[in-house]
Amino acid sequence: MQFELTASMMCANYGRLEQEVRDLEEGGIDSFHIDIMDGRYVPNYAMSLNDMRYIAGAAAKPLDVHLMVEHPNNTIELFIKYLRPGDTIYIHPEAEYHPSTTLQKIINADLVPGIAINPGTSVETVMEMLRIVKKVLVMSVNPGNAGQMYLPYVGKKITKLLSLKEDMEFEIYWDGACSADKILEFAPKGVKGFVLGTTLLFGKKQSYGETLQNIRELKF
Repeated sequence: MQFELTASMMCANYGRLEQEVRDLEEGGIDSFHIDIMDGRYVPNYAMSLNDMRYIAGAAAKPLDVHLMVEHPNNTIELFIKYLRPGDTIYIHPEAEYHPSTTLQKIINADLVPGIAINPGTSVETVMEMLRIVKKVLVMSVNPGNAGQMYLPYVGKKITKLLSLKEDMEFEIYWDGACSADKILEFAPKGVKGFVLGTTLLFGKKQSYGETLQNIRELKF
C-alpha cells in the first residue's frame, strides 16, 4: 500500500539541521513539514521564515508549509518566494477573513493550495474551500505543540472527508499524534499521507532509514 510520509521538522535536531535533512532524504522521507507559529493564532512559537528558507535550500524533496498564523494573506508572499513549484502551503480558514483570496495567491505561485482543519472545525464550515484546495490537513490534536494526545472524534471527520474527496478532487493528510495504529487504520481507507513527529520518527535509536522502512512495511 502506497502512502506518503512527511517529517515534522519542528521535532528535528537543530544543532545538526543540514545533516538531519540529508539523513531524512537518504532514509526515504517524502517531504518536509514546516510548522510556522506566530504566538497569536496558536499559543506557541515554532519554526520561523528563516528556518523554512534554510530547509528549502538544503532539501531536494518538497516542503509542506503549515501556516499557523493570523491573517496569512498579509505575509504569504514572504513564504512563497522561497518555495518551489509543487511545494504546499496550508492555511487555517479561521485565521483569515477571506481565505479563498489567500489560497488563490498560493495557486498563482504554482504551489499546492491546502487547508488545515482543527479538531473543533467542522467539515461543513469549509465545504466551499474543498473545491479549491488540493490537500486537506486534518489536525488530530489541537495545534500549537508537539506530543499531544489524539482526539478520537477526529476519526468521524476523516470519514466524512473521505466521502467527498473523489468528487471535490483533494487528498487527505493526517497531522498530530501519528502512531502506527493510526496509519494501519486510516491508510487503507484513503488517507494519502501522515506527518511524523516524536511518536514514530524522531528521537529513536535506529536510523531514519530503518524507521521509515518499518513504517512502510506495516502489516495491513
